[in-house]
Amino acid sequence: MTTALTATTTPATTTALVHEFYRRIDAGDVPALVALFTEDAVYHRPGYPPLVGRHEVAHFYTHERVIKESTHRVESVVREGDRVAVRGTFEGVLRDGTPAGWRYAEFFTLAADDDRFSERETFFSTPLA
Repeated sequence: MTTALTATTTPATTTALVHEFYRRIDAGDVPALVALFTEDAVYHRPGYPPLVGRHEVAHFYTHERVIKESTHRVESVVREGDRVAVRGTFEGVLRDGTPAGWRYAEFFTLAADDDRFSERETFFSTPLA
């Protein structure tokens, strides 16, 4: 029997960790952002090879990321076991000045200590008008 995920299954500490992740992205605080991941974390992005380890995540956010400004709005955080599902919206400005925005769904896997991520899987779905 499958149990439906509900917001009541999500501890406040998990929700706070997810919100902190997006605050750090939006602030451009790469060292603090990377610290939220385990040393061997795997970071999946649609259409690209995974980033493996904090050093690759740091390099991506420092040198490769095409978004220069961003605002994330988290709509829901649902946890089941060590998996956390997040839905929200993202708006930003690309390096060339083009505005961009999406509704997104992401999945995180928590490390054994529950205060870091060992995996992130990003799925962008609907562009915002």
